[in-house]
Amino acid sequence: MLKILRRIGAAPRERGSLSGANCPDIFELSSGDFLVIGTEMTAVLDSGLPADAARADHERIVVISRETLIRAKADIPDA
Repeated sequence: MLKILRRIGAAPRERGSLSGANCPDIFELSSGDFLVIGTEMTAVLDSGLPADAARADHERIVVISRETLIRAKADIPDA
């Protein structure tokens, strides 16, 4: 069974989200993959993907804030 192991980076409250209205987040899964909570932007950005990028029908484009990724950088494993 797939499980969330740990948060990658700072919690939303640490990044200033006190109301829960802006909660992008990154988690490491037991499979080694990552779960990303962000704003679903597929309809807006899909047509702008570079020619060498593709998205399967079951995939969505999700946007997270720059701060979320930068604050997660130190927690992302090298391998």
